[in-house]
Amino acid sequence: MPSEQDILDQINANPNQNYHTNNDPDNNEENNSKNSEVLAFIWETAKIIIISLAIIIPIRYYLVQPFFVKGASMEENFHDGDYLLIDEISYRLEKPSRGDVVVFRYPENPSQFFIKRIIGLPGETVEIRNNIVRVYNSDFPKGLVVEEDYLASSQETLGNFQTKLGENEYYVLGDNRTHSSDSRSWGPVDKSLITGRAFLRLWPFNNITKIKSVTY
Repeated sequence: MPSEQDILDQINANPNQNYHTNNDPDNNEENNSKNSEVLAFIWETAKIIIISLAIIIPIRYYLVQPFFVKGASMEENFHDGDYLLIDEISYRLEKPSRGDVVVFRYPENPSQFFIKRIIGLPGETVEIRNNIVRVYNSDFPKGLVVEEDYLASSQETLGNFQTKLGENEYYVLGDNRTHSSDSRSWGPVDKSLITGRAFLRLWPFNNITKIKSVTY
């Protein structure tokens, strides 16, 4: 390392030469400025990530869930591989309605998720006989025939059943009645098992649709 005298001698020998030591204030200022810019960029990026997660995580886990349809139990309205969005918030504010397409935990194995359509509501009696579905309640003590225009004309609701639903129970059926494991096989679904209502189909792209409510 040159001594102070060596530096002075060199300056005197070359009076027109610009000479800067490592302690040049201009260099330090430039380095500090670059470091500040890098830190500011990192902080801005971190803020964007934090804010994005704060928005996405609640939506993903508390408001909307994605769901892939597996199997043929809901054909012709929903097909294997359809990608749906499930509204999880509505049923915290209102009760499920007849005709809603819902995703729920399978009562006999809660680790599995099923998708079916609600036919019977809490407190009602559901009767299936001769390919006709009826519900009995205080408004229709003699029975209301459930007209299901959303079913394919070839569908039959097989079986002879009569089920009285509890105060938190729902009777669900698949739209593909001849190929559906549903309340006819394993009984009603408790409201606590219902994840939410299917409200939007995002895949396939040529069939992106809002899932409409059914009016009986």
